Amino acid sequence: MPENLNLLRAFWGFFFIFWTAFNTALVDVVGSEQQIPLSVVKLWASAFGGEIKSIAAKYSGSQLLQKKYKEYEKDVAIEEIDGLQLVKKLAKNMEEMFHKKSEAVRRLVEAAEDAYLKHEFDADLQYEYFNAVLINERDEDGNYLELGKEFILVPNDHFNNLPVNISLSDVQVPTNMYNKDPAIVNGVYWSESLNKVFVDNFDRDPSLIWQYFGSAKGFFRQYPGIKWEPDENGVIAFDCRNRKWYIQAATSPKDVVILVDVSGSMKGLRLTIAKQTVSSILDTLGDDDFFNIIAYNEELHYVEPCLNGTLVQADRANKEHFREHLDKLFAKGIGMLDIALNEAFNMLNEFNHTGQGSICSQAIMLITDGAVDTYDTIFAKYNWPDRKVRIFTYLIGREAAFADNLKWMACANKGFFTQISTLADVQENVMEYLHVLSRPKVIDQEHDVVWTEAYIDSTRSKGILLGVVGTDVPVKELLKTIPKYKLGIHGYAFAITNNGYILTHPELRPLYEEGKKRRKPNYSSVDLSEVEWEDRDDVLRNAMVNRKTGKFSMEVKKTVDKGKRVLVMTNDYYYTDIKGTPFSLGVALSRGHGKYFFRGNVTVEEGLHDLEHPDVSLADEWSYCNTDLHPEHRQMTQLEAIKRYLTGKEPLLQCDKELIQEVLFDAVVSAPIEAYWTSLALNKSENSDKGVEVAFLGTRTGLSRINLFVGPEQLTNQDFLTAEDKENIFNADHFPLWYRRAAEQIPGSFVYSIPFSTETTNKSNVVTASTAIQLLDDRKSPVVAAVGIQMKLEFFQRKFWTASRQCASLDGRCAISCDDEAINCYLIDNNGFILVSEDYRQTGYFFGEVEGAVMNKLLTMGSFKRITLYDYQAMCRTNKESSDSAHSLLDPYNAFFAAVKWIMTELVLFLVEFNLCSWWHSDLTAKAQRLKQTLEPCDTEYPAFVSERTIKETTGNIACDDCFKSFVIQQIPSSNLFMVVVDNECFCDSVPPITMAPIEIRYNESLKCERLKSQKIRRRPESCHGFHPEENARECGGVSGLSAKPPLVVLPLLLTIFSR
Repeated sequence: MPENLNLLRAFWGFFFIFWTAFNTALVDVVGSEQQIPLSVVKLWASAFGGEIKSIAAKYSGSQLLQKKYKEYEKDVAIEEIDGLQLVKKLAKNMEEMFHKKSEAVRRLVEAAEDAYLKHEFDADLQYEYFNAVLINERDEDGNYLELGKEFILVPNDHFNNLPVNISLSDVQVPTNMYNKDPAIVNGVYWSESLNKVFVDNFDRDPSLIWQYFGSAKGFFRQYPGIKWEPDENGVIAFDCRNRKWYIQAATSPKDVVILVDVSGSMKGLRLTIAKQTVSSILDTLGDDDFFNIIAYNEELHYVEPCLNGTLVQADRANKEHFREHLDKLFAKGIGMLDIALNEAFNMLNEFNHTGQGSICSQAIMLITDGAVDTYDTIFAKYNWPDRKVRIFTYLIGREAAFADNLKWMACANKGFFTQISTLADVQENVMEYLHVLSRPKVIDQEHDVVWTEAYIDSTRSKGILLGVVGTDVPVKELLKTIPKYKLGIHGYAFAITNNGYILTHPELRPLYEEGKKRRKPNYSSVDLSEVEWEDRDDVLRNAMVNRKTGKFSMEVKKTVDKGKRVLVMTNDYYYTDIKGTPFSLGVALSRGHGKYFFRGNVTVEEGLHDLEHPDVSLADEWSYCNTDLHPEHRQMTQLEAIKRYLTGKEPLLQCDKELIQEVLFDAVVSAPIEAYWTSLALNKSENSDKGVEVAFLGTRTGLSRINLFVGPEQLTNQDFLTAEDKENIFNADHFPLWYRRAAEQIPGSFVYSIPFSTETTNKSNVVTASTAIQLLDDRKSPVVAAVGIQMKLEFFQRKFWTASRQCASLDGRCAISCDDEAINCYLIDNNGFILVSEDYRQTGYFFGEVEGAVMNKLLTMGSFKRITLYDYQAMCRTNKESSDSAHSLLDPYNAFFAAVKWIMTELVLFLVEFNLCSWWHSDLTAKAQRLKQTLEPCDTEYPAFVSERTIKETTGNIACDDCFKSFVIQQIPSSNLFMVVVDNECFCDSVPPITMAPIEIRYNESLKCERLKSQKIRRRPESCHGFHPEENARECGGVSGLSAKPPLVVLPLLLTIFSR
């Protein structure tokens, strides 16, 4: 609550004590309830309501526009939208769009295959390529660095205005790899041939964005070429082989059990390397994989005891949960590997029979410093002769005494053996297992397309993965296929993956702001049930995951205006699958006006004439015409494209004829309002104090008109209706906020609001008023347009205070006035936010924060109702240790630099024969005591408030500590506003304020366990390449070398929806 209220209360408290000292006869009066006449408040509300509606209707031109649409009422056809037909048509459009992108990748595959087969490996090859980090860099003498020659970069708006080279690609090499390694140089050399295909693909389909080739050797070729900048440590941590798209393209789904040796011999650096190895393995697991981790000595220790005997999905949250538990591992005792292997085989077998896992590949990852036996009896019992479970062994440390046993285990079970001596070795050695798992996939002849996205085009070979090629598809490309005008004001389309994760949804919030926009760590794994949370039984989600076609209905609570307001409505959901992909598409239509569409009809000549008006604009993100298909159209605005299409000047333009016809209709019907606004602006006697600044109009086709009653430089809110004001303009996924709120207001009335600031205090100085225009007078009539004005807050408040000084007495003496210190007057909206208060600083506050007792009483009486909302994409502040025992090491690049320190230790060991391992371990893994605040993903619960429409006026009394506090609430006619007059002589300090602050939902250990165990329904990828009879199982790490020239097989990544 603002500080001045506390001061005011202190003053009144002092005044009360002073007065009672001199006149005890008045004590009863002060202690009794202050009577506020309802009739007077009703008079004030009526006077203000009439005045402000008159201003809003006059300057918006709402009555004129309503009249003009009524004139066409007999000439229009109203249709009910067939949701199922609509969603099927949209799915077909998306299918064609995805197919077009996949064709671009097919061309890359063919070019890469051809180039590789023609290339002869040359260990001495010298080749100057464009290194993405070094390009355009010079030394002290002004000469270009080696691999850093001149590379022309030009900002391009298609690539977020980043400086790019659309003629060439360049190459990024991870920091921990040598730029001139022969394998990298040879790969870069032959992959140069992809440049022509990159450019050709972009010419054919200018909607393409990044295209790339991720090599199994680690380098990453990207088109268009762009400069990469290291972080503050001079490191570029990106390694394409660690990215989800690469791993899922390279391998089939898998169930993995990781066994970690924690016997006494693993103390010190070995255990640190083992933890890093586990973490790197977790990095390679994706949403279609399942895993568990078991530490063993003479006993078994599940890293997460809650998950004893089962596997969990390898989503980001589960992997992070296990990483946190890795710190609890410590080494002691004797390693009993036979017990661990028996447990792992039994668990994989039982989990496979549940039908919950991948039902494809299975593997055991063994991380140890040695094995005293080959345990062939265990393998014979569980795994031979089929060898369905691959064994991957990681020998930790330099000693090779037990290497033969571990090699034998891997080779006898179609796996791979590798030795990890230092932290710097971890990542490269972990990646080896991916090459083994990719063998069946790359030699299989099915030529299937796998979305997430791999197209397999292979020749028979030993199954050596060369790399992954692909392209990104921006979400806006998906949205372009969706005709927003067909979905209604609150309708939307959304798509999910086979795991139920959101591909696109208007409620998906991948970014958060902490000084600057950052990606949420879990932005790509938000489940549909986390945004459509009212569906508690996951009926909609499960039907879509199972690729069904159908309909589902439920009441929903949709937040608007930065989550501070809520609209309660009933949605009908229609859904179907998108053929050729693992995705399903849904469409939500709100009942009532959202289910209806109307068609108007005017001549092209009439429409073109009225589109020429300078105040007309169209939604930038809506697709009226496809301007991406031909280079000569790319610089056109949508309005220009429509005009040229209609006049026949651009016959190659592809446009939405139905949408354009409706745009022409809206242009003709709304045209007279321009002359109306102009006449108001020219009349100097009108709006002399310039209180009304802007009038605006929007129609269901995305057409907008704007009129300024003041000069642009005089606008109080400079951002209103500009591209920066996303909430208030037509976007690809929603109508403007003022349009959506007006549509839910009673026809003929206005909705008033103050724009919320993103800052902690609201500094808005304007009020927006808008009203909806309906074709008919019932709920089956579509809302065809909305109009409104924006006025100065000071002008709006002055009208309120003038109205509140009126009274009905003949002598002009008012019994009560808002000027009286005995009462406080407020103007609040239907969500409880203050528009007018005697304390100007309270503007924009929630009423419950200022008058908690009164708001609590209004809730009890039913004048307002509390609606509980949930945010499963929230970010909460938490105190975390600035560094802990393993997390700095679990980052591969911190580990790389830490390895330097280890080398120094080894040197000293060699020279002085003194064991410094304990010094190393305590120094590197000591936990810091300093805490720092960070933002972490969390779940929150928070309230929103909505007035009860049927209650127009209410009086009430609140029993406080030693007095009764009275109040009156009266609805302002033809608006969403309420006048609240509150007794200011009785304080209810014992009643706390009511806030809208979110509360973090904290889960106890039992509930956390249940959440970990519960696995939502998911649909497995249709392809599985677990084994192939022709794969070379002898290539298992050090037994037989890889052939120098294997036939090429490329796994293309067909689609990556989110930026890397």
